[in-house]
Amino acid sequence: MKSNSPLLYYKTQKEIETYRRKPVKDKLNWLEAQMEFYHAFMPEKAKDIRDRLNNGKL
Repeated sequence: MKSNSPLLYYKTQKEIETYRRKPVKDKLNWLEAQMEFYHAFMPEKAKDIRDRLNNGKL
């Protein structure tokens, strides 16, 4: 099902403050896990474009 409305993401002020108090190491571990997940399911065409951008060939 396709929607024409944008994907909205909300966090409360309390959630933001809780995140800000987390140690940097925890934040980086979370970010690494997200990137590994994204890379695992990224379409091959997107991986190719990303690699060409990183290598200055695009």
